Amino acid sequence: MSLTNVFKLAGGALNAQTVRLNTIASNLANVETVSGSAQSAYRAKRPVFTAVLENATNDLQSGFGVKVQTIAETRRVNQQMFDPENPLANQEGYVYRSNVNPLEEMTDMLDAARSYETALTTASTARELMMRTIDMNTK
Repeated sequence: MSLTNVFKLAGGALNAQTVRLNTIASNLANVETVSGSAQSAYRAKRPVFTAVLENATNDLQSGFGVKVQTIAETRRVNQQMFDPENPLANQEGYVYRSNVNPLEEMTDMLDAARSYETALTTASTARELMMRTIDMNTK
């Protein structure tokens, strides 16, 4: 595998984890939101990734990694809460909370941050190897 492919792979991983972290941040920002109906209540979102494997005529042009296919909503049920004083309450006095689980989001955020660090370390190591190779050729 050439160093340019390592950079492409690490860059794709950095982009994927950035999308993942942004989605988590959006979910955490909406933990306490409420709505008057279950259909309009906030639902936690998750990025869905797909593998990129492209056949090319030579190894220098082959593509691989991941890309974001879509951002999907979780199917977990939104909790119904009795709050007749809330201006968003429906006619029976209920509001619907978001279905975001903060503990799950924080765990996912730690995992995404570690994956981001790994991709960054990979890119840094490849850069260092490339610089050492150039340095060897100039001496």
